[in-house]
Amino acid sequence: MNLKKYCLSLFVFFVFQNILAQKKEGKNIDSLGTEKLKEVVISSLHIDNNLLNTPASIGILSKKDLLQNNATDITTVINTIPGVFMQSSNFTTTRISIRGIGARTTYGTNKIRAFYGSIPLTSGNSETVIDDIDLENLNQIEIIKGPLSSVYGAGLGGAILISPQLSKNGNQSAGISSVFGSFGLLKNSLNFGLDEKNGSLNISCHNLKTDGWRENSAYKREGITLAGELFRKKNSKLTYFSNYTYLKAFIPSSINKNTFENNPKSGAPTWVASKGYKEYKSTLGGLAYDFKINKNLNNSTSVFINYKDSNEPRPFDILRQYTFATGARTQFSGNFKTGRIENNFIAGIEYFTDTYKGNTFENLYQQNNGLGSLEGNQLTETGQKRHFYNIFSQLRTLLSDQFEIQAGLNYNKTKFSLDNYNESTNQEYSYDGIFSPQLSLLFKPNSQQTVYFSVSRGFSLPATEETLTSEGTINTNIKPENGYNFEVGGKLYFFNKKLYTEIAVYRMEIKDLLVAKRVGDDQYAGLNAGKTFHEGIEITLNHNWPINRFFSLNSYLAGSIGNYEFKEFVDNGNDYSGNKLTGVAANKINAGITLNTNFGIYFNADYQFVDEIPMNDSNTAFSDSYTIINLKSSYRFEILPQLTTHFSAGVNNVTNTKYASLILPNAIAVGNAAPRYYYPGLPINYYGTISLNYLF
Repeated sequence: MNLKKYCLSLFVFFVFQNILAQKKEGKNIDSLGTEKLKEVVISSLHIDNNLLNTPASIGILSKKDLLQNNATDITTVINTIPGVFMQSSNFTTTRISIRGIGARTTYGTNKIRAFYGSIPLTSGNSETVIDDIDLENLNQIEIIKGPLSSVYGAGLGGAILISPQLSKNGNQSAGISSVFGSFGLLKNSLNFGLDEKNGSLNISCHNLKTDGWRENSAYKREGITLAGELFRKKNSKLTYFSNYTYLKAFIPSSINKNTFENNPKSGAPTWVASKGYKEYKSTLGGLAYDFKINKNLNNSTSVFINYKDSNEPRPFDILRQYTFATGARTQFSGNFKTGRIENNFIAGIEYFTDTYKGNTFENLYQQNNGLGSLEGNQLTETGQKRHFYNIFSQLRTLLSDQFEIQAGLNYNKTKFSLDNYNESTNQEYSYDGIFSPQLSLLFKPNSQQTVYFSVSRGFSLPATEETLTSEGTINTNIKPENGYNFEVGGKLYFFNKKLYTEIAVYRMEIKDLLVAKRVGDDQYAGLNAGKTFHEGIEITLNHNWPINRFFSLNSYLAGSIGNYEFKEFVDNGNDYSGNKLTGVAANKINAGITLNTNFGIYFNADYQFVDEIPMNDSNTAFSDSYTIINLKSSYRFEILPQLTTHFSAGVNNVTNTKYASLILPNAIAVGNAAPRYYYPGLPINYYGTISLNYLF
């Protein structure tokens, strides 16, 4: 509790220090030529691409933000956004929750939709993976918090929008970079970009590997990305995206409290003995055609494919999975007037189909003379097909220069079938259509400040394991989770746009809480078990502070204070109503400073505080709160005209804090063994980077 009070005090101190410092320097900042904070431009698929005109809380990570750490791990930068919590086990296993939504997911991320350009990254199984796309291939990430976007599916947790890197400004460029660090970390990247009048090309490839710091935790990833534009004309263009990834990651799995405290390098004994790992090949590709029909109407239409073939030897079996998804999306946008009132609109439809096949086999590793996993007889064979479509619309009405209203509606219809080849059975089922409305009021007292109020409804479709009974058949009583979100917020520039402040206060109640109960090593049964309650405050500050004509200081602070709890939850006769929600920290603070010089040298420091996390629904076990400090220094200079190089060196977890970077919610004790809740985070680790970039 003392640490929590200290961190909250630091939070308040940092806010006032920034504001007071800005007031003190306010008379001189323009004469020093310090760059103002730029207004943030968001995805063109929104009804307005100015963040100030969007009545929703959207976290933005720019290209600079994404490469702020070591350009290999997205977790560190994602966690700088308040209300967003990404847990990671050394690249291998990750989970993202937004405002507590998705925190109880056993493995991976669900209840959040993600897009790479216009291509969905979320499978028909509701699983989202964003961490196998190389950070250097991304231009920007937007995280919409809560069900505030009718256009992107009205997901309860929100949506993650990833913008690919595209060449602009008529230039050609080429680059090469290397990252090396502790525990055998090595990443090499090559990229080339070309932009001409009629089109552009971006191609990049990377190779990332690490030996890992725990037993059985080596990791290797290779990828190539191709993106650009074709047939570019005044009123139209064709955009193309493709990404191929090969990954092989050994899995140390979770450990119990005693092992975590005394020997965190250890892996789970059965995973180490079987040399368990996951390996997959993933390909996604898409085309998007944008054209201007007339001065008041535009259309954007896209088609995509997403393919994944994976193999995962585990101590209890070997899992083979194949997924193939296709889909299309068309969206009309434009403006019209009713009298003197200007209106902007978006309307469209999205269709998605996903085919999944899975097989399990015996793992005979105990009979393999210590050589690891060995495939035996087939145990199960299942298949699932999902089809859904979203019909969406959004309207923005500018009542005056200061007032506007935005309204949206999303309609979703989902159906799926399940094949159990062992039992020679086939089932088909569909959910009732789901309407998700959204209404927002926005007030702009001036051109640099916005206040908004919003109410919206969202939903979350069950993952495969949540749709099943203990016999492996579809439970027709399962319903999607749904709930309403109420939010009030403000986006405010101060001191001639040197300080940007964003605050959001929200309250959300979710009904028909989905619970996937583990009934076997890899077998689950789903049920709707109650309600959860989510409320909180999120604050973001970004500040430019000039020191003199040689030095300037950029600082940021992002904090979230939340209350996440079970409102009504009875499971197997146990009443958990009123308990804290499992798997998420209620309070989180991130802060950082960057000292810039006009000599090309800069120094960066980041701070993160994460509060304790309930590890089970009964609230009998909590992880400890922790603090992480990261440091980095860099030097960028020009070797020859148009040829620049960049050196940097950094250290993460400077204080060598022992912490759990990922929690396994509701881990089950087997026999007399203690439950294995903990995935240990990296101890102190070092890295260096070097890059060369040439602009033709």
